[in-house]
Parts: sequence; structure tokens; C-alpha cells
Amino acid sequence: MGSYVEINDTLQITKEQGFPKELDWRQHLKIPYTAEQFKDKIFEFKDKPNIRNYQMPPVRNFLVENIDGKWLYWGLIHIIEVKHDYINKTTSGKFKIIYINKSEEMEMTHNLIDRNKDTFFKL
Repeated sequence: MGSYVEINDTLQITKEQGFPKELDWRQHLKIPYTAEQFKDKIFEFKDKPNIRNYQMPPVRNFLVENIDGKWLYWGLIHIIEVKHDYINKTTSGKFKIIYINKSEEMEMTHNLIDRNKDTFFKL
């Protein structure tokens, strides 16, 4: 008897799952956001499929926006709370933004750590 638990270093979510509505990549290209703008804000995500655990602070996790199956690497976060729903097999939680990538870093991060051409989001 056993169970399956996934360990992640990346929170990859859609707007419906709680990706911050305050972050819009088109706006970010015009006037870049900074983590300082969100230093006191706690964001929530919900209904991430499967039971997942994330790196605990002070270790960072990547924040990725899933846009129609393409991944946009926004920056770094600290996961500060995780809740597991064992009936529905989903994970929800809370996070704080600790760094927001500059626009050139968004694509660079995907190229350096992900390299999956099928999920690459071209700005």
C-alpha cells in the first residue's frame, strides 16, 4: 500500500487557478513590474491537479503562467501555505512574489531550465 506525492519547484498555474490578475505580460513589456510592488501581497492558488509539495522558504519556487498550454516564466516565489484535498486529489495554497523577471529574463529562464519547445511562450 502506498501513495503518490509530487514534489515541485515550479508553481505553474492558469488565471482560473489563481495566477495573479495583477500581472499582465503585455503591460509588463511596456512598464515592467517589480517584486517591490507586491511585497505585502499574498496570492492564492487553487485546484492544482494532484497532491503536490513545494520547496519551503527560504528556498524559492518558479512562478509560471500557463497561457493556453504555453509556459511564461514570471519569476520567483515563496510558497507559504499548502492545502491538500485528498478526495479530489488537488492542491491549493498561498504564495508571495520575491522576484519578477525582466522581459528578457522570461524567455531566457524557459530556455535555461525548461527547454520544452512545446510549452515555450514567445513574447
